[in-house]
Amino acid sequence: MRDISALPDLELALIQTSLAWQDPAANRAHFAFLLGQARGVDLIVLPEMFNTGFSMDSSTLAEPEDGPTSEWLREQAQALQAVVTGSLIIQTADGAYRNRLLWARPDGSVAHYDKRHLFRMAGEHKHFSAGEQQVLMQVKGWQVRPLICYDLRFPVWSCDPQHTDLLLYTASWPAVRRNQWNRLLPARAIENLCYVAALNRIGEDGNGHAYSGDSQVLDFQGETLLVAGAADGVFRLTLRAADLAAHRQRFPAHQDADAFQLS
Repeated sequence: MRDISALPDLELALIQTSLAWQDPAANRAHFAFLLGQARGVDLIVLPEMFNTGFSMDSSTLAEPEDGPTSEWLREQAQALQAVVTGSLIIQTADGAYRNRLLWARPDGSVAHYDKRHLFRMAGEHKHFSAGEQQVLMQVKGWQVRPLICYDLRFPVWSCDPQHTDLLLYTASWPAVRRNQWNRLLPARAIENLCYVAALNRIGEDGNGHAYSGDSQVLDFQGETLLVAGAADGVFRLTLRAADLAAHRQRFPAHQDADAFQLS
């Protein structure tokens, strides 16, 4: 495992809020206001399908890869000099619909991760195409692996072959299953020897589903560093690389991990 003890600390902001149902312009305006409160951090996280809510109306709501919300994210990242990330409905050049997390960097470039596990209980697998690859992003030397909502339930996909420093989940996780959210997140931190940050929305969507928030940040032992409860707002936290490095050195469980291949 690489030495991360000399990395700078990572300044993180989670924006937990309600969403306007299927109204991208209203959501972009709402987040533009909130993003001002996150100025000065390195990484800002928005919810899953942050510009529409968790909708299965992919054919109506999808934007092209260079659409207005993608451009808006790029502009926000450049203005704030921070990575800004969250997922939205994208139609790719081959005509597929993706629940795609965009990773907008301060230099104007944009990377992405496509949600692997589509939530069949809501019919997501009928309206979207699944992603095929894990993705590793870089922020100030930190290795960050973004995942989306239902991915949390699958430990093999969340398992870390790349020595990730921060597992990042963006979600629209309903309140009716909040106990599972709160139990699975510490497990992912402990088993991967890394920080976990998880951002969920609040409010109610157009289908009448309520969301409890419970956005949180956990350390490498599954201990809570931040919990947002059901509050609306911007939640900031500093992640310390030296603490992560020290834990990995005194408890190197990664050396006994099982080798495997994803298919």
